[in-house]
Amino acid sequence: MTPSRTMVFTAAAAEPLQKQRAALTGCPWHDVKAMLRDVGLRPTRQRMELGWLLFGKGDRHITAEMLYDEASNAKVPVSLATVYNTLHQFTDVGLLRQVAVDGSKSYFDTNATQHHHFFVEGENALLDIPDADVFVGKPPIPPEGYEIARIDVVVRLRRKVR
Repeated sequence: MTPSRTMVFTAAAAEPLQKQRAALTGCPWHDVKAMLRDVGLRPTRQRMELGWLLFGKGDRHITAEMLYDEASNAKVPVSLATVYNTLHQFTDVGLLRQVAVDGSKSYFDTNATQHHHFFVEGENALLDIPDADVFVGKPPIPPEGYEIARIDVVVRLRRKVR
């Protein structure tokens, strides 16, 4: 697989999501319900409320703990386990991308299109890098029976010492 073929593959995979986002009405509650139905998830109360918190603020990077805190502050009665389960369900159907920054911390990105990330150490901040700004050379050949799902690049940053 050549790098250009990889980019064509990922861009093609992102097209349905881009079309879906283009069809949004601007009403977060209606849009969340439509998003869930479009990917085959039943719009339960908890999915709707967590989806509204996630997607109502535009593209962002959030941990399960951050979303749980937002839900608690908004008086949404959910457990941390429900938040994790919902984030993983949304990831499994392509509404979110999971970005692992170290062995114990994962962020969930509401921008599920192909792109890469900067991780700012010490600040625990994740910033988008446009896909076109990163060139990935020849990817490795996957073992027999497997295929590359996607390639994620996380560039770790730290503030310069003055």
